[in-house]
Amino acid sequence: MKFKLLLALTDDAKVDAVLKAARSAGATGATVITGARGEGLKREKTFFGLDLSRHRNIVLLVVEEHLSSSILEEIAEAARFDAEPGSGIAMQIAIEDAVGLSSQIRELAKKVGDEI
Repeated sequence: MKFKLLLALTDDAKVDAVLKAARSAGATGATVITGARGEGLKREKTFFGLDLSRHRNIVLLVVEEHLSSSILEEIAEAARFDAEPGSGIAMQIAIEDAVGLSSQIRELAKKVGDEI
């Protein structure tokens, strides 16, 4: 079975929507890293040297490769990444090898069946 790593970077208000969308599209789990910071096309304003940029969260999902594109699309729609500039981004990266996924593999084998 092959996997992809989905990374979604978004603000606190959209994390629950991202997680719900990913789960409904077939994701079997996620890790959320809080307190990331990013910069887009326009630099965030400062006030007397204090950074006013919004903190982001990084949502990491290891998903089966046949499900990855549909999960990525659901995440993008739920978080409105294309509809609202500055709302975040999501991407997928191929995983060469992974361990610790045996319980997820059993569940995924039921979902994707013959495709794997």
